[in-house]
Amino acid sequence: MLEKQKWMYFPADMDIEWRQALDEGKDVAGLRGACLEVSKRPRCAQTETEAEELLRRIDAAPPAAGYAYVEPSDLASILAARPPSIPLPGGTPDRKTLEDKITGAWLGRVAGCLLGKPVEGFLKRRLDALLKATGNYPLSRYMEFGDFTPALAEELKLSASACWADTTGGFAPVDDDTNYTVLALKIVETFGMDFRPADVLEAWLFCLPMFATFTAERAAYRNAAAGLLPPATALRHNPYREWIGAQIRGDFYGYIHPGNPEAAAETAWRDASVSHVKNGIYGEMFVAAMISAAAVCGEAERVVEAGLAQIPRHSRLAEAVRGVLEQRAAGLPFEEVAAGIHSRYDESQSHGWCHTVPNAMIVAAALLYGGLDFGKTVCLAVSCAFDTDCNGATAGSVLGMMLGAGGVPAYWRAPFANGVRTSIPDYAVVTAQEFAAKTLAFAAPAP
Repeated sequence: MLEKQKWMYFPADMDIEWRQALDEGKDVAGLRGACLEVSKRPRCAQTETEAEELLRRIDAAPPAAGYAYVEPSDLASILAARPPSIPLPGGTPDRKTLEDKITGAWLGRVAGCLLGKPVEGFLKRRLDALLKATGNYPLSRYMEFGDFTPALAEELKLSASACWADTTGGFAPVDDDTNYTVLALKIVETFGMDFRPADVLEAWLFCLPMFATFTAERAAYRNAAAGLLPPATALRHNPYREWIGAQIRGDFYGYIHPGNPEAAAETAWRDASVSHVKNGIYGEMFVAAMISAAAVCGEAERVVEAGLAQIPRHSRLAEAVRGVLEQRAAGLPFEEVAAGIHSRYDESQSHGWCHTVPNAMIVAAALLYGGLDFGKTVCLAVSCAFDTDCNGATAGSVLGMMLGAGGVPAYWRAPFANGVRTSIPDYAVVTAQEFAAKTLAFAAPAP
């Protein structure tokens, strides 16, 4: 029912708004109880009035003492806050090699998404129980519905309709992680390489059903339908403004700027700024820059560093991902790194589970510990829980670009051998070859 659609009625998430404001360095500790109380009230005009008043008080709150982060949302300030660039091998791959790499990136994105999709929303303990019950712990292969006896499926509350690798019928199902990558292609096809943030929103309104969007994207969609333009669409009644939604939208901008992370990140900013601020924007810039670097670099550490070079050095995202790099350099095992993410972010709360920062940390860790092995990398990304399909897709996309199509083994391609279904007009089914050829037409050579 429409009345129960999530991310449409902002008072219900005033508790998330409070947490987000706290993260952004506002002194709002005294408003916690009021925000939580409003979030639990029945839907009515009085509740909306009280929520609006709380928003005004949050906006007027002073900075918290000792807040150390510098996190702008406008492009000029972001560029000024970056660390020095990371040198990469010069030049762009030849067209044949680049087409192979883009094909690999697309295959990797779809495979990683499909691996994580049936367990999206599972907490770590539930995911581990499922894997142990089917002899797939540590995770090393696709999860199939055929792995479960009827009794076990009932016990774990599993459904055959949950997009298991053996129930796809040869097509990857519609998913926002692939929708947005294809939609980015359509944006560039329609508006050109110099598209504006407003063009991104126009493409959403024409090409995406509203309920194919989630969290910050749905808030921005709602705001655009009400007549707002970017960046206001990212701000009004949008407590999800630093969540993972933009981070899953950046891949295509890396694909079309191989070897040029700065251009990839700038293009990603134009996309992200319609729905996100601060670390929500940085997540998309980080991913686009990593994928751009992956087209010319075969070292996971340097690829991650190239991504960090395009976001503010004193941001929460940069600090968190640098921490993963440092843990890897110090020799900590992956399990300790993953446990540290879980201790820092609460996966049982939506703001922790869906936030950009912990999920970017998981992607970085999977790339750093995966040893350039495709299956190991996407399995590490998904096995951490949090946003499983998004993290599997992003890690698979980055590594697929590094390795090329041949680096994505046939096993991982088999469940979607016939193509990928999307919600995007003119792209009901997309094959890897079709997608790569169309993407290659827009790929700009590195300077």
